Amino acid sequence: MSKKSYEMGSGNVFKDLGIPNAEEHLVKAQLVFKIDTIMKDRGLKQAASADLLGIKQPDVSKMLRGDFKQFSVERLLRFLVALNQDVEIVVKPHRSRSDAAALHVS
Repeated sequence: MSKKSYEMGSGNVFKDLGIPNAEEHLVKAQLVFKIDTIMKDRGLKQAASADLLGIKQPDVSKMLRGDFKQFSVERLLRFLVALNQDVEIVVKPHRSRSDAAALHVS
């Protein structure tokens, strides 16, 4: 019987896969997840969402499928504002000695 081994992830799949700018990719993915959740909660179709966000429907589709490289973090934050969400950016000193400072979306 063979033992199965595993490796604990870092919490950032993009980092674990060795993708450059992994932290930015994770933040974008988290923001897109929020946008998608809001759209679903409101029953918004992609075409209606595109009108609200000021982009084309195919771009909404790409974004929701994980192809969001064309959108900056700032633009994704503006999409949340367009969806009537307050966006708050908080900067505070990092307290942990065991890990590096990081960006978080909550």
